[in-house]
Parts: sequence; C-alpha cells; structure tokens
Amino acid sequence: MNTVASIPILQETVSRPRFVERTLRGQATSDGAGVKLTRVLTQDLQTRLDPFLMLDNFGTDNPDDYIGGFPNHPHRGFETITYMIAGRMRHRDSAGNEGLLQNGGVQWMTAGRGVVHSELPEQEEGSMEGFQLWLNLPSYNKMAEPWYKDIQSETIPEVAPAQGVKARIIAGASHGIQGAMQREVTEPLYLDIHFDAAGEFRQSIAPEANAFIYVYRGAVEVAGKPVALHQIAILANDAADGAIIKAQGPARVLLIAGKPLNEPIAQYGPFVMNTKQELMDAFSDFQAGKFV
Repeated sequence: MNTVASIPILQETVSRPRFVERTLRGQATSDGAGVKLTRVLTQDLQTRLDPFLMLDNFGTDNPDDYIGGFPNHPHRGFETITYMIAGRMRHRDSAGNEGLLQNGGVQWMTAGRGVVHSELPEQEEGSMEGFQLWLNLPSYNKMAEPWYKDIQSETIPEVAPAQGVKARIIAGASHGIQGAMQREVTEPLYLDIHFDAAGEFRQSIAPEANAFIYVYRGAVEVAGKPVALHQIAILANDAADGAIIKAQGPARVLLIAGKPLNEPIAQYGPFVMNTKQELMDAFSDFQAGKFV
C-alpha cells in the first residue's frame, strides 16, 4: 500500500462532531449470476443519503457464492465505484475498457448515457471481498459519455494521523492529503479507516453533506454511540463540522460523505434518472442497442 509519510499532515479540526442519527443492518441478497452480498445502503435510504444510491458489501470464502460473477449488464445515469480488498475480478465494457481489479484497488466507472459491462472473477478458490458504491450524477450530466479508470492500490494515498490509525483516501481529502479521485458538485469523501489497536480518527465534513459509516471489521464508537460489526451508521445533519470515530481495538470502517443533489430520483434496476419518462427512454435505448 502507498504511504504519504513524506507529505506534511494537517490535523483535522472537528469542534462539533456529528452524532449517530440511527444504525441499521444491511439486507442479505444476491446479484449478478448469484453472487451473495449484503446491501448496506438500500433504496429507501437514497433520499436521506443523497447523492449515494447504493452500497453493496460482497465477501465470502466459498467460491460457489461468487464464481458466477457479474456477467454483462447495463447502467445509465450514475457512477459505480468498486473497491476490492480481497480477490480478483476482470472488468470489460462496451466502451472498450478492460482492467483487472485486485486487492486494494478501485475501479471508477461513469455509466453516463449508457454502458454495458461485466465483472468476472479471475480465481476459482480463496476469499473474495469488496464494496460497490453507486454515486448519482446531476441531471445535466446523466447523459455524459461513459468513462472508466483503474486505480491501483499503490496509487491510493494514505494518511496516518496517529499511532496505529491509518486512512486510505479513495476520494476527497483528509488531513491535507488529496485522495485518488475528485468529483465536482457532489464532492464525495470516501475513506477506508484502519485501526490496528485502540485509537481515534477525526475527519472534517462539510455541514451540508450527507454522511455515513460502515463497519466491516471489529466495532467503533461515534460520539459515544456504539456501532457494531456490519452496521451502517447514518450521521446526523445538525450543522456539525465533522466526525470523530473511536475504536477500543482493531477495527476497519468506511466513512463516506457527499453533497446532496436535491433532485428527483427515478430508479428501475440498473438505470437511475430523474423522471419515469427518462427511465422508459433508457430501456428503449438499451433494447435498440444504443448503449456504447
């Protein structure tokens, strides 16, 4: 993994930390060709956690639960961010992009006006684990040209603000360090925070941003509220200026935040637009072979 020890660290100032509005557990489901996963951010949370549409956590040691992968399927109107922490999957899409997603790497894809892609395992045994986050696009950019980027693990900046505490900065910025990706309008923050032992992590968050954490190892506390393994904690929008996450032992947690679009959300399956008519147009265009 990449380190940033040579770059000066600016401590994050959090004078009024956000509290936990509520905690929830994801829903067990399957997708693709039977890949078993937990849907952490479900459709009923899309307005509350705007601009984020979905977060899936897939993870298993049983090849039968992942070997079918995600064969060709379409998307329109948003971005997918796939973060792999164990295993390998091959990406191919109708725009001619191809890449190997492996331990610690990220695949950032803008579906825009329409793309068909697949993500298939390049392993027949061992663990496969990771996350896929859906980030909405503003209405004026939903029909943009598809775009794709492979971000290898060693190019993801990391910051270690305290002994035994480290954050991988996938998007946004933390402690004065710019992350691997930046996005205008929604300005997403995406951190993978590792606690090797008891410790504390502070992160400033724009007051207008929606924010949540997901614990995928161990357990943590946010403003005194326990957040258990495999729980999502929605952080309150109360004009606070950041989050303080504490762990009493080894733990790992995703911290995700972004500025809401405050636009209508119309979704059916892999298409996310603003109106029902735009959804119907998406189906028609896909059936007519108009996706790249």
